[in-house]
Amino acid sequence: MTDQSTDQPLLEVCNLTAGFPASPDDRAASVRVVDGVSFRLACGETLGLVGESGCGKSTLAQSLIRLLPPPGRVTAGRVEFEGRDLLSLCEADLRRVRGARIGFVFQEPSMALNPVFTVGDQIAEALRVHATVSRAAARQRATDLLELVRIPDAPARARDYPHQFSGGMRQRVLIAAALACQPPLLIADEPTTALDVTIQAEIIELLRDMRARFGLALLLITHDFGVVASLADRVAVMYAGRIVEEGATRAVLRAPAHPYTRALLASLPGRMPGSRLAAIPGAPPDPAALPPGCAFGPRCPDHDAACDARPPEMVVVAHAHAARCVRLAERS
Repeated sequence: MTDQSTDQPLLEVCNLTAGFPASPDDRAASVRVVDGVSFRLACGETLGLVGESGCGKSTLAQSLIRLLPPPGRVTAGRVEFEGRDLLSLCEADLRRVRGARIGFVFQEPSMALNPVFTVGDQIAEALRVHATVSRAAARQRATDLLELVRIPDAPARARDYPHQFSGGMRQRVLIAAALACQPPLLIADEPTTALDVTIQAEIIELLRDMRARFGLALLLITHDFGVVASLADRVAVMYAGRIVEEGATRAVLRAPAHPYTRALLASLPGRMPGSRLAAIPGAPPDPAALPPGCAFGPRCPDHDAACDARPPEMVVVAHAHAARCVRLAERS
């Protein structure tokens, strides 16, 4: 955790740990998929959470609002939002936070939208649940929200079903539903995955516009550094359930401190035409069998015996920039 502002953050996650049973026969033992994650998010700020598939990003997002599907569970930590620990709230109180105070854009819109209800009715339902509005007012607001997220001919399209929309349009519908109650925090889990480049750019621009219009804080979960560079004020890089680097987006992209961050950036296309992409050797570790020291050690070009002694701690690299690496600890 690198941003140590004295101001009360909108969201503060402290040592969050979550996982799944090690086996069906041993539900007491848990495999940590999220391991001691801590970060802060200020009002109006965008934090990009980046990492390979399987590193724990989506599990973290679901854990924040206690939507982690069973048998997964949060085993430790705090999630303080607007001064209250969400992990200690009763289910009734938590339902008043989800949707009304925290909007969530799910990774797969075709799974998140109910196929038997019109998109207008689904957006209106969010308003009816969390706000005291009439049915007619909720339907009108749903149409207004569809117009806001740039759905053409919104009054007519509000009466259509999810299967009648393209993937990009379904993603816009999800964003409209998440913003229905104008929450101060929006969590977007891979909002541009499986969309073509043109539609990705439109969704990024839409999120930027909504952030400015509503003063949103945005937790943006992605594997795409291009999306982070376009939207995020700060970036946190996640590997094997832990944040291994965190800092201002420009600082991290210009001078990445952790070998994993450098490897991710080196693997991006855009270098000399005809040159081969640089791949990261090996594969992400099994969460049930992590190495004793640095989880990235077996794939790291700078790996030696010191990396295997113990899991490294966060080391401050510069102002509001830190990374979890033995090499940095040796230089400090």
